[in-house]
Amino acid sequence: MPLVRPSEAVVHEMHGARFVSYATPLTGSRELCAWRTEIPPGTKAPAHTVSKEEILHVLDGDLLVTLDGDTIRITAGDTLIVNPGATLAVENPTDRTATTWVTTSIGLEAELSDGTRVAPPWAR
Repeated sequence: MPLVRPSEAVVHEMHGARFVSYATPLTGSRELCAWRTEIPPGTKAPAHTVSKEEILHVLDGDLLVTLDGDTIRITAGDTLIVNPGATLAVENPTDRTATTWVTTSIGLEAELSDGTRVAPPWAR
């Protein structure tokens, strides 16, 4: 039975955030990846263009999100849909950690503004 307990989740860190990976092909998923992201106060992740659709749900806290040039504040309970080819930047301007749940298709890649391609291990 493909069940991932919290103690079995794999933790990755990148751009000041912590990614706790639950669903990947290594844990039994065939199509989707899912992870929890912890974004500490003051974190400003670089803008990146995604190759696959991403669904980002805010579990706790507040974030400033810039999606294709439009900046909005999202808070606990909000769900942001990021379409393939969209450019996303996430910032936590508050004094407490924000937590999100993200789901996407296996194989998501991101391209940074300098052309660097990132294949996050939590989406593989």
